[in-house]
Amino acid sequence: MAVAAPRKRRRRKNYNEAPLWVYLIVGSLVSAVFVVPLMWEIFRSFQPAAAISNPPSAATFGHLTLENYRALLTGQDDILRNVVNSIIVAVVTSVLTAIVATLAGYGFGRFRFRFSGLAFGMILLALMIPFQAVLTPLFLELHSLHLLNSLLGLALFYTAFNLPFGTYVMRNSFLAVPKEIINAARVDGAGPMRALVSVLRPLVLPGVATTALYAFLFSWTEFLGALTLMTNDGLFTLPVALSNVETGTYGAVNYGLLIAGAVISMVPCIVVYVSLQRYYVRGLVSGALKG
Repeated sequence: MAVAAPRKRRRRKNYNEAPLWVYLIVGSLVSAVFVVPLMWEIFRSFQPAAAISNPPSAATFGHLTLENYRALLTGQDDILRNVVNSIIVAVVTSVLTAIVATLAGYGFGRFRFRFSGLAFGMILLALMIPFQAVLTPLFLELHSLHLLNSLLGLALFYTAFNLPFGTYVMRNSFLAVPKEIINAARVDGAGPMRALVSVLRPLVLPGVATTALYAFLFSWTEFLGALTLMTNDGLFTLPVALSNVETGTYGAVNYGLLIAGAVISMVPCIVVYVSLQRYYVRGLVSGALKG
């Protein structure tokens, strides 16, 4: 008796799955929306200020110079000192925010106490209040604490307004950790702080990176608070210093110095973001799924 040959199974075509070239084209277009303006800004920063203020033309594309960066770095205003000030404030702000938000998120996420829901609701309410609305009382408070014209005072100011978002992210990060892991740590004799440092820390690292990165970018680019709380030229952060350097006689704006300064200010942000991007995405996803 002849054995029938096995029939070849026809692979069903998944009409919901787009071809690979579609993803490549869409991804390239979306990337171009963000990359092309940055590349254009970097290119224009190597052109003279007169060419930048005029419409682009083919005659100016080949006229590239380092004059904008040379004038910015060797001018009367020490821009490198302002860069260092911004780095100090941003690093202190991100570290303080990450530490305090982690402890607060740990408390709200893993411990139940009276009025915990109300307290967390008040923290979320602080997200809706812009710091510009309370800038005057904060100025008076820092003045009474002798923290005006102080990089530490400015860092504490930024930390206070980054804590609500950081606490929200860290609370959701701790809620995403299975309870069995914490119970196992308690059975092994680990206290709350030992469990946080030894057991939970690697699991909530994406949330910590997200909080630190958000605080760093906020303090690096913030202008109004630094302008209000700082009157000493030697303590200005980079955004405030650039606003002074770019303005010439009768309020004329030197766009060459402005664009060169913007390119310099992009470098730390890009370095920090590229270093923490894998944790940043996971931290945002955990904050969106748990709450």
